[in-house]
Amino acid sequence: MKRLLIPSWLLFVAIGCEKPGEAKLGFEAIWPNAVSYEIFVQSFNDTDGDGIGDINGVTEKLDYLEELGIKGIWLMPIMPSPSYHKYDVTDYRDIHSDYGTLEEFRHLVSEAHKRDIRIIIDLVINHSSSQHPWFLQAKSSPQSQYRDYYVWGDYDSVKTALTKMETSPDSDNIYQWHDPKVENNDQRYFGFFSNQMPDLNFDHQPLRNEIYDIGRFWLKEIGVDGFRLDAARHIYPHERAADSHAFWVEFRERMESFKSDVLLVGEVWAESEEVAPFLQGLHSTFNFELRNRLIQAIKDEEASYLAVDHKAMIEEYSQFTEEFYDAIILSNHDQNRILSDLNGDIPQLKLAAAVLHSLPGTPYLYYGEEIGMLGVKPDPLIREPFLWDQKDEDHGRPTWEEAVYSTDEAVKSLGQQKKDTASVFNFYKRLLSTRNGSEALTLGDIEPLDKSVSQLLIFKRISQNQEVLVLHNVSSGPLIWDLPQELGDFSTVLFSNGQHSRYQNMLQMDPWSSIFFVK
Repeated sequence: MKRLLIPSWLLFVAIGCEKPGEAKLGFEAIWPNAVSYEIFVQSFNDTDGDGIGDINGVTEKLDYLEELGIKGIWLMPIMPSPSYHKYDVTDYRDIHSDYGTLEEFRHLVSEAHKRDIRIIIDLVINHSSSQHPWFLQAKSSPQSQYRDYYVWGDYDSVKTALTKMETSPDSDNIYQWHDPKVENNDQRYFGFFSNQMPDLNFDHQPLRNEIYDIGRFWLKEIGVDGFRLDAARHIYPHERAADSHAFWVEFRERMESFKSDVLLVGEVWAESEEVAPFLQGLHSTFNFELRNRLIQAIKDEEASYLAVDHKAMIEEYSQFTEEFYDAIILSNHDQNRILSDLNGDIPQLKLAAAVLHSLPGTPYLYYGEEIGMLGVKPDPLIREPFLWDQKDEDHGRPTWEEAVYSTDEAVKSLGQQKKDTASVFNFYKRLLSTRNGSEALTLGDIEPLDKSVSQLLIFKRISQNQEVLVLHNVSSGPLIWDLPQELGDFSTVLFSNGQHSRYQNMLQMDPWSSIFFVK
């Protein structure tokens, strides 16, 4: 099987491009198997004119998210915090005043549920803020009732112990032990990420009980549907990974006692073999490994191995549990935006999205991805304000920071893209509609197929009532593919992106294109 240019004499039957989904069989995906949307509230939609996005701004855009095909929302931290990103919490039972009030948040949850949209919130329990009242009291005296809410060590003992062990970015390190800068103190506290984020001590049962009650508050009293759990890998140091696994099992049991269908999505930034044991407690983890391989496959124009690799990851997870959600992404708030990683190439972005949404798992879409927002670290520059309309007409656009990458000159606003059938937005809307309407794409297993052409990613998705044949050309040149006879019955187009033609079982595919067939 070879990559070929198309002979001028060969006649094909045109399939076309921008074709709407077909053959849906009456299926409709529901959360948590459906697509979710990550929102940084500060940059999303400002309703009170203070330049900062707010909870009411999310409520105001629920109809937009429903139109896009979103069935779940993940809100980055919304609790009081001294930082713009709010990953260092000072009060676990309230809303940051810039964002609104608890009553406004309850209203958001209620309005989302009316649209069958579920909401999970970031719960940051690996550490608190150094300005949290617990820590202020803990550092004031070794006799404080909150002292053991945090991890303390005699500085000389810590230094001696660390010289005898291998250290790494994911291990105890002398630079992660911090001076509380109070009088008559010879101890240091552990803060994996920074001195402003002291780690909580989960060996201390009163602290565990406090955290469980915080979970109860948000699930029972406020009505959220689950949590995205920041730094889930770092509850204990890496040499105590088994203790981290056991903690999440206990945490899950407690949260399910408050809400039986709660969803716990963990951030475990590692390879699949290290991620897998965490799924004994967490319902879902983000698949950063798949994300990196997908982007590299497009850059290398070689993706035949991707379906095989993903199936192997799923099998790795299945050794620990048969019930899990593989949370798949192209980017999030910690990574360069996907379009920037692809050097601004829109056809490659559309291909990457089509690949992701054709693979098994539960996709998460980072706000602005659907309009092709740009961004390269440092972090504030990958969290720039959403472009609802052209600047002079955009009354909801937050202004807390001046955009460097997602400017009006570089990115077309949502208002502009809605009018263009070939826009990134309309592509995403069509793609999500196809996935949400397909049982096989939502729930099906994956069966990798022929790997003889490295530029062609081909596999089947198989569920109880549907099979979908998926083909992606991950190259900058056209491909001709001769479908094997056993695949000839896949003749009805479910989704296509790019110009395709078919003559009997010979299929021609444009560069960076995708096509899904059903029988």
